Amino acid sequence: MARILLDNLAHSYKANPAGPQDYALKASTHIWDDGGAYALLGPSGCGKTTLLNIISGLVIPSQGKIQFDTRDVTRLPTEQRNIAQVFQFPVIYDTITVYGNLAFPLKNRGMAADQIDKRVREIAGLLNLTKDLDRKARGLTPDAKQKISLGRGLVRSDVAAILFDEPLTVIDPHLKWELRSTLKDIHKKLNVTMIYVTHDQTEALTFADKVVVMHDGGVVQVGSPKDLFEQPEHTFVGHFIGSPGMNVLPCQIDGALAQIGTRTVRLNGAPVVPAGAKKVELGIRPEFVTLTARDTGLPVRIEKINDLGRIRLAKVSFEGHPMVATVAGDVPEAGGAFIQIDPACVHIYADGHRVSLAGRT
Repeated sequence: MARILLDNLAHSYKANPAGPQDYALKASTHIWDDGGAYALLGPSGCGKTTLLNIISGLVIPSQGKIQFDTRDVTRLPTEQRNIAQVFQFPVIYDTITVYGNLAFPLKNRGMAADQIDKRVREIAGLLNLTKDLDRKARGLTPDAKQKISLGRGLVRSDVAAILFDEPLTVIDPHLKWELRSTLKDIHKKLNVTMIYVTHDQTEALTFADKVVVMHDGGVVQVGSPKDLFEQPEHTFVGHFIGSPGMNVLPCQIDGALAQIGTRTVRLNGAPVVPAGAKKVELGIRPEFVTLTARDTGLPVRIEKINDLGRIRLAKVSFEGHPMVATVAGDVPEAGGAFIQIDPACVHIYADGHRVSLAGRT
């Protein structure tokens, strides 16, 4: 296991980058704790695969360094980093048994036969592969083959970290939840550093203790699922985390008031907006905006109401801006209604970044 330090790490695939726009991974410094479960989350092209490849040794960064504990591994090849990797598609030997596949990494390291047997059976049990240990891998389903691939990554107890590169791509949707929960349980049992790359927020939030949200080549927030939902530090995090994402509306600030069009939203403090900020926005999640037919809030026009069974969500127009609100009680399907905004859950952003409110953090 290892504590991982990313120290001023950045990478450009261009020989002579002219500026930040030429970097696939923008400069950042982070410490990831020994034994932690991390997810690198973001859309395609955000830099998460570049960062994973730097950690694995497939890419040498343009600047900065990476340490496993106190060991500088920045320029070490993959085989000298003592890591295990699980890829998007199964990497296994079709012609040998499941047992042979799981045992292979241990045999390569000269482990005693009785220790190999104990470890193989332990990991097979965790992945529900015990019944298949004597079967040839070629005859198994894609799901089972990927579980073998996961097992080959998990079977070594001496690794600094296990890296997962979108490992559930080939897994049937109805089995993904089960396998994510299994990986979470395995992490708790083995206490090994795990880094999981995905573009799927559900995968990230259900697997990781800390989620590393990436956007446009940079890390915009590292936090627990609760942190990302309740206190998104960037408007991208608010949009990307949650379904639907956070409402973001342009506003003007006057003390502890936010002006949106002709309407005023009261805040729980006065935002500390940096001088020279080009864009100021108010962010509020749909869960904290209540739509009601009673004239007790801010007037909106209903565009559509979606009944999801456990909750009803309404698409509304507020001062010409689209919003999503949670429906409370009987509300007409269209026409006029009112929203109530919980001021305790409002965030103010300057140029995309959350600012503090006087009296709050």
